[in-house]
Amino acid sequence: MFTGIVTHVGQVRAVADTARDRRYEIAVDWDASSLAIGASVAHAGCCLTIVEKLDGAHVVEASAETLSKTTLGGWAPGARVNLERALKVGDELGGHMVTGHVDGLARVLDIAVDGGSHRLTLEAPEGLHRLIAAKGSVALEGVSLTVNAVEDRRFTVNLIPHTWRATTLSDLKPGEALNLEVDPLARYLARWRETA
Repeated sequence: MFTGIVTHVGQVRAVADTARDRRYEIAVDWDASSLAIGASVAHAGCCLTIVEKLDGAHVVEASAETLSKTTLGGWAPGARVNLERALKVGDELGGHMVTGHVDGLARVLDIAVDGGSHRLTLEAPEGLHRLIAAKGSVALEGVSLTVNAVEDRRFTVNLIPHTWRATTLSDLKPGEALNLEVDPLARYLARWRETA
């Protein structure tokens, strides 16, 4: 479990396809000695397992399913990646409960300056839009954000200056896709309604 509070921004150092998966070497400035092999780390909102530790970097693998459903398939050396280590018992819950299981890809429609903040207008994938509510939470590229407004498949979020500077969201351009995780509570309520 995660909170959507990004603590570091890593950079893809190398990409290699294996017989079964794709391996990513991620350079990051945290102390990797405190990470165990097998630890879960959110990478742009995707919960991935640390499979190897290197000097100043770690290695993760992504399956074909993950590559087909997330932005990871487009990662190349130099790409910046939001990172968050998994929660420990007693950690502060500063964002909202995030599982690291991406539901789909949201598309950036517009980026506008709004006072000192930036307002993103996005389009949710068909079907997922019904799980997004005004004043509810979403995770975009692993960043916990409050939804401002929703109109059909479109929704908006505001990024305060700190979030804009401290995450990869400042790299965005209209037309790009983002990893979207809806609030887990909405996912379970929707499933309950389908089966009730």
